[in-house]
Amino acid sequence: MAQTPDKPAPKTPAMQQYARFKERHPDCVLLFRMGDFYEMFDEDAVTVSKALGLTLTQRTAGQPMAGVPYHQLDTYLKKLIAQGFRVAVCEQLQDASQAKGVVPRAVTRVLTPGTLVDDSLIEGESIGTLAAAFFTGSGDEAPASCAVMEVSTGDFVVLDADHDTIADELLRRGVRELLYASTADGKAPPRVERILKRLQISGTPRPAWHFRPQEAIEAVRKHFGVTTLAGFGLADDDPAAVPAGAIIRYLLETQTISEEDLAGVEGLTVAKATLAHIRPPRREHSEAACTIDAVSLRSLEIERTIRPGPTPTDGSLLGVFIGSSVSRGVCRTAMGKRLVRDWLCRPLRDAAAIRARQRIVATFIEDRSLAQQCAVKLDGVQDIARIAGRLAMGRAGPRDMVGLAKSLDAACVLAQVLEGAPALAGVRDALQAAAEKARPVAAAVIAGCVEDPPALARDGGIFRDGHDVALDEARLLQRDAGAWLGEYQRRLIEKHGLPNLKVGFNKVFGYYIELPAAQARQAPNELIRKQTLKNAERYTTPELREFEAKVTTAESRALDRERELFSALCEEALKVVEHIGRVSDEVAKLDVLLGFADKASRRGWTRPEIADEPVLRIKQGRHPVLDESLGSNFVPNDVELGVSGAIDDEAESGRKAGSGPTLALITGPNMAGKSTYIRQTALLTLLAHTGSFIPAESATIGVTDRIFTRIGADDALHAGQSTFMVEMIETANILNHATARSLVVLDEIGRGTSTLDGLSLAWAIAEFLAKDDAPRTLFATHYHELTDLEERHSGKVRNLHVEVREWPPGDPSAQIVFLHRILPGRTDQSYGVHVARLAGIPANVITRAREILGSLAVHHGPAAAVPEPAKPESLGKGAKDRAGQLALFTEYMKHPAVDALQKLKLDELTPLQAFDVLRQLKESAKDG
Repeated sequence: MAQTPDKPAPKTPAMQQYARFKERHPDCVLLFRMGDFYEMFDEDAVTVSKALGLTLTQRTAGQPMAGVPYHQLDTYLKKLIAQGFRVAVCEQLQDASQAKGVVPRAVTRVLTPGTLVDDSLIEGESIGTLAAAFFTGSGDEAPASCAVMEVSTGDFVVLDADHDTIADELLRRGVRELLYASTADGKAPPRVERILKRLQISGTPRPAWHFRPQEAIEAVRKHFGVTTLAGFGLADDDPAAVPAGAIIRYLLETQTISEEDLAGVEGLTVAKATLAHIRPPRREHSEAACTIDAVSLRSLEIERTIRPGPTPTDGSLLGVFIGSSVSRGVCRTAMGKRLVRDWLCRPLRDAAAIRARQRIVATFIEDRSLAQQCAVKLDGVQDIARIAGRLAMGRAGPRDMVGLAKSLDAACVLAQVLEGAPALAGVRDALQAAAEKARPVAAAVIAGCVEDPPALARDGGIFRDGHDVALDEARLLQRDAGAWLGEYQRRLIEKHGLPNLKVGFNKVFGYYIELPAAQARQAPNELIRKQTLKNAERYTTPELREFEAKVTTAESRALDRERELFSALCEEALKVVEHIGRVSDEVAKLDVLLGFADKASRRGWTRPEIADEPVLRIKQGRHPVLDESLGSNFVPNDVELGVSGAIDDEAESGRKAGSGPTLALITGPNMAGKSTYIRQTALLTLLAHTGSFIPAESATIGVTDRIFTRIGADDALHAGQSTFMVEMIETANILNHATARSLVVLDEIGRGTSTLDGLSLAWAIAEFLAKDDAPRTLFATHYHELTDLEERHSGKVRNLHVEVREWPPGDPSAQIVFLHRILPGRTDQSYGVHVARLAGIPANVITRAREILGSLAVHHGPAAAVPEPAKPESLGKGAKDRAGQLALFTEYMKHPAVDALQKLKLDELTPLQAFDVLRQLKESAKDG
């Protein structure tokens, strides 16, 4: 009976499957495997066809459909992820020819920004971590516990963070996706929403019970097969274990096949994910690292520049080590490139750990033969951390396994190369122990697999001839069927004395034995009649039938056997995946430290002395990025904070650490190099804390707990914050959190408001940073009035200026030359009009600007006009609230008219007398 038009057609079993999986993953695009295509239906088909330009068709009337070929899946997945889609991939679990009824299917993985593991979806040196946040209170200022995992490598850490530092912590770790407990209204809590907006990352709500301590901690215990978390350095009631459990549940749900979908399925055609590569969570403490917040990471251009270049790393500090369009990288492995990014974003704070890295770098610099041998072996190491991840996720291919084996073999040799280097003993022992335990798997792969295997196991040709008897037989049948038939024909002729007997094949009847009609009467009994022709008879035998069956299935049997052998290799490798992870850690560490040494050797970098006192002394320091692009054209400069004595004083005996000026006020014109100088100092301090040598003649750098910067103009209009508000917020963060061990870099504080307001704020901020136990501070400014602070805060503030030459001297239209040298002393002008002329401002505008500048020049009173900060105990009621405020121009200038006004008693004057006094004051003002 035909369906009535007002009733939808009944769903087929396959579409019922589709509906069930779509219901489980409503927020994902569902790619549903049907034969040689991944199909999308309904709204998914419409949305994706528009996004990717696919052809939209219909499965049935009114049901849109679009599809992509199965062999191009990765290409389309990358496009979908790049456009912000979450994607659920539904695979066929069984070969259609073996399935009874509808082919069993299951969602084998869900792809999100934080769960990518395939090389085709992520770049080798890029990171995209998954995090979960658990707040231990209900207020907006409640502290948080976080778990962060790099799913592609299995690296797993837990940490605690304050409400105002959690976003910075997640940014430093490259988080792309954040899990949080869902609320009743389905919206992200305000504090989570703020984090997501600030970091511009994906947020994924999870059931609230996933964040209940008991359930979350039990998930961690179950996955790692332990009864207590004490072995991981976590208490069983540690709040940090809660987000760790939430991540594990999320991965089990999105990256593995459910037991319900696997029930009753035999002969799986897809590999099951095990998550065996996930390492036990380790706790990291914030005090172990020199903290660099998000503002400073951006201002110092650690990972990328504020204005992007031809490549993402151009102009960044990271580009110096992993390579850019102007700099050759020194890290040889993808693991090393990821690790150096982590070290630059989270440098060490412990002096002993820094010195240990420096000793290894020094060893490689001194022994270039050792460095060269290590470099050769590192060049042969592939990204085994991510190969191990794909192996555990059931995504590893033949090339992954061969690459893994060769890399493990190279790691074993690398450990031997390190013999005899005391500084490298710890790395060598750890590398050797892990590599030896994984070496049997490597040997098995190298012995069994071809040198250049196919990318996919389904293509065959993975194993060498002679590796497996059953595989060799199948291949022999594929290659040498003609030879077997000739041999069989020869045996039959000799056995039965029939010289005209032939063994042949055609596509219709298959293999046959043919005798001419004249000899058919002599056919032996073992020949079974198959076909009668006009002049011949055709026969078969049980042996020929068996051979025919083997030949016709030889290709599929060979592929099946190779899949079995490959699966067995993968299972063996999974048993040592923990050791593979350790090998990758040690190789990455060696790669970065060798890269530091190579850079130091090529560019003449020197080893900084790490001091326990909060000092900063750098001689002839160079900007590490500009040093690459400008070379000898870059002008080096000195820095000295917290050390008594002049910087050019060679007599070291009289210098006392920690007793000299801690605040340097840098004045000078735009474009002269003030910003480069202060950024350079911060970058050299950061580099020293990673264990690297630095571009300088010599350096002594005290252990630094935080590096703060306030550089450049920016706004946050989406949050209702003007440029000046952003400037003040960032400055407030510095003033509230900087310690005596911090390094503070400030550029043009106060420029976002009026001149008087800006000068007042800049003065007060500089005074605050010049107090006892103040941080080491570089303060670049155009407010020349601030240079008086050197006299007011003797021993705490030091004036520096950028050297400039005018020619001819004193001429308003003189040409200026920036020498880019930072020297002691102050400057009294900013040369802004000169810089405008260099920028191409029209000549008539420049001329007018000089006229206006001359008429607006204000000659301020003496420095004494700015009062010292009042002490609160000396103030009366009401005045205490104003303690410390600057009365910048209270005594702007002395004048008889002002003195007369101050002496007037207005209450005793008649209107006529007041008019007469006003006339006298006017005359007095005229007389000057």
